[in-house]
Amino acid sequence: MIEKQIQKYLPLSESTYYILLSLVEPRHGYGVMQHVETISRKSVSIGPGTLYGAFSNLEKAGLIRAAGEEDRRKYYVLTDLGRNVLAEQIRRLQIMAENGDEVIPLLEK
Repeated sequence: MIEKQIQKYLPLSESTYYILLSLVEPRHGYGVMQHVETISRKSVSIGPGTLYGAFSNLEKAGLIRAAGEEDRRKYYVLTDLGRNVLAEQIRRLQIMAENGDEVIPLLEK
């Protein structure tokens, strides 16, 4: 049952993946935007409109939840379902990377 629930969210888009990765710890929107840019080595940039739309969708899907508010900043964090979905996406990406590592020598010939 839980496996089917997880699979319906996969594969994650690159933006959603980085948002969920950023919410392993509670963060507010601006903090998520900064964190995504840092951990993606500036290869992914998420604007406020995209981010707050994603927050709304992810919260409705039960992948994230509000974790509190401080100085008018709303903090979000992963739910258990969100953690499971992220873990499965990471597992899938690891398999993809391993397959890529096997092919790289063939491409360099």
